[in-house]
Amino acid sequence: MKQQCNISFVYSSLSILIGGIVYFLLKGLYFHIVLWIFCILTLVWLYDRLLPVILGYLGYLTMDDEWANQLDHTQVNVILYTGLACPFCSIVRKRLKELQPRMEFNLKEVNVTLKPDVVISKGIRALPVIEVEKVMLVGNATSEQLVKFIIDATLSVAAA
Repeated sequence: MKQQCNISFVYSSLSILIGGIVYFLLKGLYFHIVLWIFCILTLVWLYDRLLPVILGYLGYLTMDDEWANQLDHTQVNVILYTGLACPFCSIVRKRLKELQPRMEFNLKEVNVTLKPDVVISKGIRALPVIEVEKVMLVGNATSEQLVKFIIDATLSVAAA
C-alpha cells in the first residue's frame, strides 16, 4: 500500500475550513469563526501528529526508518511539496531535514494547499512529492530511499 495523501483530500480539508467560515460569517457569528478556525487547525495538527502513530499500531504504516550508511555530498536543490493535513509530509520533511546537513543539499518546501497552479503545472496527484532535478518521488520514503533517490536523480542529470 502506497503511503501518500491524495491531493483531493488536501483540497477537501481546505473547503471544509472555508465552508465553516462562510457559514458563520453569513449567520453573523463572528466569535464562532475564530473558534471554528482554532478547532479545525487543532484537529489538523492532531491528525498530522497522531495518524502515523495510529496507523503504525494497526500495521498499515511502519515508522521504522532505514538509515543510509553511505552519504554523498551533493550540491543539488531538493524541493518538497507538502499540503494541509498530510501526515506523510511531516515524516518526509523530518527525514530530509536530518539528511540535509550530512549531504549538503539545498532544501525548499512548497505548500501546495493554496497553489493549484503548482499542482497543475507539476502534475501532482498525491503528496508528499520530492523533486530533484525535475525527477519526482511520490509518497513516504525512508532515509535510505531518499538518499538513493537524491543521488540517482543527480547522477542521471549529470550523465545526460
